[in-house]
Amino acid sequence: MIARGLYTLALWLALPLICVRLWLRGRREPGYRRAVAERFGRHAAARGAAAGRPLIWVHAVSVGEVRASIPLVRALQALYPQCEFLLTCMTAAGRDALDQVYGDSVRKAWLPYDYPFAVSGFLETFRPRLGVLIETEVWINLLAACRARNIPVLLASARMSARSARGYARLAALTRPAFERLASVCAQSEVDATRIASLGAHRVNVAGNLKFDVQPDPALAAAGAAFKAQLGGRPVLLLASTREGEERLLLEALAPRLPPEALLVVVPRHPQRFDEVAGLIAAAGMSVARRSLKESPQRVRVLLGDTMGEMAFHYAVADVVVIGGSLLPLGGQNLIEACAQGVPVVIGPHTFNFGQATQAAVAAGAAIQVEDANGAADVASRLLLEPDRRAAMSRAGLELCATHRGATLRHLEAIKPLLKL
Repeated sequence: MIARGLYTLALWLALPLICVRLWLRGRREPGYRRAVAERFGRHAAARGAAAGRPLIWVHAVSVGEVRASIPLVRALQALYPQCEFLLTCMTAAGRDALDQVYGDSVRKAWLPYDYPFAVSGFLETFRPRLGVLIETEVWINLLAACRARNIPVLLASARMSARSARGYARLAALTRPAFERLASVCAQSEVDATRIASLGAHRVNVAGNLKFDVQPDPALAAAGAAFKAQLGGRPVLLLASTREGEERLLLEALAPRLPPEALLVVVPRHPQRFDEVAGLIAAAGMSVARRSLKESPQRVRVLLGDTMGEMAFHYAVADVVVIGGSLLPLGGQNLIEACAQGVPVVIGPHTFNFGQATQAAVAAGAAIQVEDANGAADVASRLLLEPDRRAAMSRAGLELCATHRGATLRHLEAIKPLLKL
């Protein structure tokens, strides 16, 4: 209790900095200035109870978690048609992804900052019967408030890196009660389950990774296949979900290695960096077309994927993909989507956010892990010239995803005892 009080005091002291940071982020991404009052527990939406339908709340912090939530939310909607669904997030890109994925089929809001008054306002407004937190989202005051109101909270598709586990363990007086307040945990792997249980969570089971159950958008995949057919056999290398600092490294490394006829497709992870990356490509002396402008890539070296929600399109175009976020110590991005569409994967050394999936993909032969940008450029460029090797990696990726599907059903089995309707 003392630790939580000190934590809350620290939050109050940090409030001016939090507000300044929100304002600054809003300069680059206007979405952060949308419905700011919701971040402090003041939601204009009607109360869930007053609407006459029980409400299930799912929190997906950003784009990756939104995509991971899709199979579970769709399954819950089918299983509990009498319920309303609320999806919350924390980032502007995540809010846009919620709009793209779910449209008007769910209610959407910001999850408030972890102030007691804010989380109380949120819970009193929506009165959920169940909360589902996707992956690793442990909020101290929010979980305490849910326990006080007898709202069960499940941690879904939960992962826990060794580094994160050490960080939580160092603050055990604060974090252990939060983990103990979780009604149930569905971990991605045995390793994740062991680490989470050691932090205080009860009723931890291994349910698998929901990302393996995400199906590529068939319309986008078909559009990508049609687009690829128009390229006249040009090999395509995709740099997917690249982060700040990686594009420059990769462009420099690829310049002497990429086959002259190849098309390079670059899709930055964050939309606010689209113009910046276009400038980096031009500075590297490469001609570029922009996907958002529907410009033809026929006579250019690079296609910039400056749109949101089109990864299934880009994977359908690609012959090989280099996964971003992994060449600098950023933890990596999702390689499962690429494997699910049969795209051979090259990934860097920094994959702690997707450690289990990376190990499985490398062991299966669906991915090749390299040490740096030069290694990624070298391996990816050679793969473009080796169709038989690419075909073997493609089959391995498809088989890997087929083997690991089923997490959604295991999550539903953990949810059913918690949801009292």
